Amino acid sequence: MAVQPEGTPCWADAMFTDLEGAKRFYHDVLGWTFGEERAEFGSYTQAYADGRAVAAVVPPMPGQEAPSQWCLYLASPDAEATAARIAEHGGTVLMEPMRLGGLGTMCMAREPSGAVFGVWQAGAQEGFEATAVPGAYCWAELLTREPERADAFLSAVFPYGSSQLQDDAVDFRVFDLGREPVLGRMRMTGEFPPEVPSHLNVYFAVGDCDAAVAKAGALGGVVRFGPTDSPFGRVAAISDPQGAHFSVIDITTTTGERPRATVVD
Repeated sequence: MAVQPEGTPCWADAMFTDLEGAKRFYHDVLGWTFGEERAEFGSYTQAYADGRAVAAVVPPMPGQEAPSQWCLYLASPDAEATAARIAEHGGTVLMEPMRLGGLGTMCMAREPSGAVFGVWQAGAQEGFEATAVPGAYCWAELLTREPERADAFLSAVFPYGSSQLQDDAVDFRVFDLGREPVLGRMRMTGEFPPEVPSHLNVYFAVGDCDAAVAKAGALGGVVRFGPTDSPFGRVAAISDPQGAHFSVIDITTTTGERPRATVVD
């Protein structure tokens, strides 16, 4: 697999207090299997879909307390330069670029409206070994109440073009690389509780959305939205038993026409 162009979503991971519980949940809902825990990296454990690496789970560091949440990483050829642009354009670097042996270099940041994301400069670990197949990463959206700040930041830090969907029901922008869509941005409206902060919502592909939702519910997950049909697939939003939010989508089942979009830049 080739190193992804700058700004491409290239990896996702999440921290869980109950690591074994998380493994059981995602095994049953997404069909994941898991590799060996990497003790040298804090028991970081890769997840696989049909034998290909698609995500990772990790326990918190000793003494660390943080809510479980999925983190999306964006590819960078130079994490130091990306971190500098993040700070220059109103973001916050939460963890300076750190080299992880020969695997690569990571950085953690927060964009101006509050969503946390990662930056990954690939070494031996390039990122997703599969996407858009059952169990694998498929899409992500930045959900924010301050879209103007988020839009300006993303376009300044990464080499994105963008298009605005022509839909009166939702304020949605699509960021692209060479006109290939790679990331969405949606304005959070009153249907989102005020305590829900800006965040990146990661979508994993499934072969049957309704079956995945039923399994998640049976295992203690909470369905936040759907399942519902859309022009992009049958989709649902879920919180796992430890509170991490994610979405599942069956991209083979689509309904209706996709909304038109106007190029912004």
